[in-house]
Amino acid sequence: MSDANNLLEPVRLRLRGSGGIELAGDHFGPVDGRLVVFLHGGGQTRHSWKLTGAKLGLAGMRVVTLDARGHGDSEWAKDRDYRRSTMVGDLVAVLDQLGATPENPAVVVGASMGGITGLLTTEVPGGAAIGALVLVDIVTRPETEGVARVLDFLSRHRDGFDTVDQAADAVAGYMPHRPRPKNTDGLLRNLRERDGRWYWHWDPGMLSDRVEDATLMTEDMEAAAAKLTIPVLLVRGMRSDVVSAEGAAAFQELVPHVRIAEIGGAAHTAAGDDNDAFTEAVIDFVLSTQDR
Repeated sequence: MSDANNLLEPVRLRLRGSGGIELAGDHFGPVDGRLVVFLHGGGQTRHSWKLTGAKLGLAGMRVVTLDARGHGDSEWAKDRDYRRSTMVGDLVAVLDQLGATPENPAVVVGASMGGITGLLTTEVPGGAAIGALVLVDIVTRPETEGVARVLDFLSRHRDGFDTVDQAADAVAGYMPHRPRPKNTDGLLRNLRERDGRWYWHWDPGMLSDRVEDATLMTEDMEAAAAKLTIPVLLVRGMRSDVVSAEGAAAFQELVPHVRIAEIGGAAHTAAGDDNDAFTEAVIDFVLSTQDR
């Protein structure tokens, strides 16, 4: 196997979040590169970023993709504490462990849930360790119907699936803009087998108290956005039902210096819908902030 191919395989990380919860991560690229931390959306795992992480690593960046608490290989919160303020505490702790400081800050890339976490972290103690922010299909005023559709999908199938194919059918129904893959092996990273059934690889307890409802966080998100002075990139899927053109424009009024990258043909899952375009936008943005 070539050296380039070796770099595509990440190094596993074990990190600690708020309250000592164990969080799983993957590291791509050189240890002395610009630190870029990726936070996935609700119901996803760090594997959503694997292709992008590998490409940024090959470009010389130090990439860490993180499983949020209750997702993937990270611990489930015993008290089912999945509040956004707690996830903010997780990110602050992770950035500290990775050596991010105001003098040597990280770029944080967050999709949906992860984007909210990144945005809110910028205004708490420790948030100065974020030197640039990428929001992937999330704004301070997301579309109510789009958010409701996400929550509906996440709340279904709590009793699991008989087969992986059934799970693939559920995903295909949620994302009709994507062709259903013939090979379902990639879906195994988002599933757990238990007692002969397949379950999503996250704690359904995160849906308690509507902690995933972004429409309830507008006031807090707008307060944080209005204070942003760091470079910001908004990546919007042009077929998204969560971030509309109006929502993006309203965000730009709050953050006039924001750069907006629109990906045609992509929906709310922009990074997976067109990974090449998404990765190119992120690499260009990170490189443009290198000297700040």
